[in-house]
Amino acid sequence: QVQLVESGGGLVQAGGSLRLSCAASGRTFSSFNMGWFRRTPGKEREFVAGIMWSGGSTYYADSVKGRFTISRDIAKNTVYLQMNTLKPEDTAVYYCAADLYGTDYRRVGSWGRGTQVTVSS
Repeated sequence: QVQLVESGGGLVQAGGSLRLSCAASGRTFSSFNMGWFRRTPGKEREFVAGIMWSGGSTYYADSVKGRFTISRDIAKNTVYLQMNTLKPEDTAVYYCAADLYGTDYRRVGSWGRGTQVTVSS
């Protein structure tokens, strides 16, 4: 089991930027895939971005491609989500995920508690 703690959420105007961080502990950080999901009221968790444990390849949802960047610092056991050119529709609770397979929220080993991101128009 791995423990995940997100930080960096907040309120930002449309067009602005935020960087989310996810600190992991409890298992060897570099041995599993990591990612970010988000959820808005009444909807299932939506995949946002993922980074593979082997090689660090990244993949993104079409809705954020070109605006968001996922990265990791293995030495710090931390994953980041840099979010640029934010839109009101990016407003959601963002969750860090560990040990995920593809983009399916039902195939995630561990979740963080989430951090709220609100984008005002």
